[in-house]
Amino acid sequence: MNLFSITIASLTLLASTPALAQSTQLRDGVRAVAPALEKYQHDTLFGDLWKRPGLGARDRSIITLSALITRNQTAELTEYLNLALDNGVKPSEVSEIITHLAFYAGWGNAMAAAAVTKDVFGARKIATEQLSPPPPQLFALNEAAEADRAKRVGELFGAVFPGVTQYTTDVLFRDLWLRPGLAPRDRSLVTISSLVASGQVAQLNGHIPIGMNNGLTQAEIAEALTHLTFYVGWPNVFSAMPVAKEAFEKRAR
Repeated sequence: MNLFSITIASLTLLASTPALAQSTQLRDGVRAVAPALEKYQHDTLFGDLWKRPGLGARDRSIITLSALITRNQTAELTEYLNLALDNGVKPSEVSEIITHLAFYAGWGNAMAAAAVTKDVFGARKIATEQLSPPPPQLFALNEAAEADRAKRVGELFGAVFPGVTQYTTDVLFRDLWLRPGLAPRDRSLVTISSLVASGQVAQLNGHIPIGMNNGLTQAEIAEALTHLTFYVGWPNVFSAMPVAKEAFEKRAR
């Protein structure tokens, strides 16, 4: 039995807990209102998409959590948080995903996700000690790459938007992106997923190359967009694909 099958089996066995009972009620509610939708969820979503070989279950959980948090879709967040933890996403990584998305999806969305996650952690008896202690030892900064980025952004926007420019340098790229609670590859996966989920596809021009520098492959990014079609909708993904394709082509030159 593969990891995903084991996870689904464990979720079924735990369905008596309040959180998973709520998830069962949600699925029953969908079946009562839109049985075709419930069939697509069973057959296509979990029966096919989550089993595709292009990404592992852990990556798919990271992508899904990023999309749900970005879009403030908390109704299914409990179920997918439990699935993510069963799929190997560490509690400290969940904590860091929420922290990262505060900057890319907005503070309110991160706070809403934190409230749901608190209940999930409590039910699973996950203690604060299992999370990254502040302040963490940051990863080493690529000074040359960061100097080039800061110079380009500064020349474009520094004179008109000095506050945004300064926070982008000091908080995002000299602090947030260097936090060790998420591997750089996973942080890029979170960011790319969030940008597609929020329709901010212009930013992919910069973040796809960063993601590939951090270890994501073109095939993995393409599969991430495939996964996201079901969680953020076809229009958002079709808007992202031309930008991603252009970024891939530039990378290959």
